[in-house]
Order: sequence, then C-alpha cells, then structure tokens
Amino acid sequence: MVGSRVTGEAAVQGHDVTAVFRREKPTFLPAGVSAVQGDATDRARMSKLFTDADAIVAATPTPTPPRPGTHGRHGDHDAARRGRRTRTRILVVGGAGPLRPPGRPDQLVFDNPDYVPQEWRTIAAASVAQLEACRSYPADWIYLSPPAVLEPGRRIGTYRRGETTLLTDEEGASRISAEDLAAAVLDALENPATSNTSPSPTEKKR
Repeated sequence: MVGSRVTGEAAVQGHDVTAVFRREKPTFLPAGVSAVQGDATDRARMSKLFTDADAIVAATPTPTPPRPGTHGRHGDHDAARRGRRTRTRILVVGGAGPLRPPGRPDQLVFDNPDYVPQEWRTIAAASVAQLEACRSYPADWIYLSPPAVLEPGRRIGTYRRGETTLLTDEEGASRISAEDLAAAVLDALENPATSNTSPSPTEKKR
C-alpha cells in the first residue's frame, strides 16, 4: 500500500526509481520506473541494488515482534545495515506505536487503547521493536511514524508535521491517507534539514 504510492509520487516528481517487489511483479508501473525482484532480508542482493542509490525507502510490512532479547529478522533492520555500508540515506516507514499520545509524554501510543485496540497490539508492538532495531545502527536513517490510522484515500497535498507526539485533529482522530504519506516521505528525503518533522516521525539519526 505505501510502497506503491511512494513509487508513484517519486516518479511524478521526476526521480529515477527502482521498485523492489517480493513475489509478483506490479501490473502497473509509472513511466520511468524499473522493477526488480528481491527480498529485504537478502543482504547480498540488497547491497547490490543499493550501491548507486541516493536514498532508500523501506516500506515493508511491519514484522512480527521478535523474541525477548533479540531484534528478529526485520527487513527494515537489514535495510538499515545496507544503508550504513553504502552510505545511503534510508527512510523506514514504520508505525505509530513508538509515539507518545497527546498529553501523555510518559506513555507510548502502543499502550493506549484509545489509539491501539487489542486487535492492533501485535502490529503496534512490532513497530516499537522495529524502531529499536534501527537505533542499533549508526547509519543515516529516518524512522517515520504515520498517524494511528493509515489507509488508501485521496491525495490532499497537505499534512502537518510533528515530532514524537501523535498528531490528532480537533476531534481526537489520528489518520492520514497513504497518498499524502507518500508525499511526506519524499519531502523528508528531499529536505533533510527538516526531515525530523515529517507527518509524525519519531526521530532522525545520522
């Protein structure tokens, strides 16, 4: 959902884009986009693909939480390692779990049932572990957390930027379309001086 929209947004903005797909080749690709098959955990393959890249966007599905005391095999985690070796900026599209609820700096969104109902907790926990995995690598990376609800929609073209606190509207809802998130991803990559204030990113590390 996110990767395809980031690919489309980047192509529209005139970037030279390579889309990496795991199973079936996308049936539709914007003009100028090339597609190659690969898996984010295939280190040799990813290193080869990343060698000449100016930036990497990791929009793989949020992984299953690892066992206690381990990081598990996060595709984004491996991508961060590859980015470090090739000195390439990498942006990981994560989840809202590691953010702080409005007015609750002592709590994670993951622990707040107002934003994370029981059926979402597994995915939210994975996003917390995902960020911790990224933190273990001193590469040029950005972890971008979207609002609590991310789903397909229409591109409005505007969004608010935050830092470590979940962004909500006047009614307390927290959502963004995948189309507007894609625009925010490109903004974060093209404006590194302000990339710490994307839609709801947790942090930037260089």
